[in-house]
Amino acid sequence: MQVPHGDYLISDDPARLDVAAIHAYLGCSYWAEGIPLDTVTRALQGSLCLGVYTADSVQVGLVRIVSDYATFAYVCDVYVLEAHRGHGLAQAAMKAALDHPKLQGLRRLNLVTRDAHGLYARFGFTPVARPDRYMEKLTPNAYRKPAAGA
Repeated sequence: MQVPHGDYLISDDPARLDVAAIHAYLGCSYWAEGIPLDTVTRALQGSLCLGVYTADSVQVGLVRIVSDYATFAYVCDVYVLEAHRGHGLAQAAMKAALDHPKLQGLRRLNLVTRDAHGLYARFGFTPVARPDRYMEKLTPNAYRKPAAGA
């Protein structure tokens, strides 16, 4: 799948992904700070990824989705580099992801965000209807190495 957007291209070709660039961004993000490169690599391999690329093939954004491709998907690792924001890339990448043939007919899509509620609301995402049913097991320091001698 390739979707042009102005001078940019959104593609699901895994061979185009710039793992080092993705790791550099995610390692400083609020949701994956300190994530190891091998963890990013494994996560990308087990997900549907849509990269956002400039005309000269530099990766400037990503939408990563974990799914069984039948009933459920979790939208994660959505970003556009700051220098490329303001061109509608996050919205275009989300639309391309949700229109992807592998993600049609799903019963549920979930995501977690701290500050992009407006973006996701445009695509029909709402706060959890029954939070009393929602549970999680969170390991907030999963990517931090234990202190020496600990």
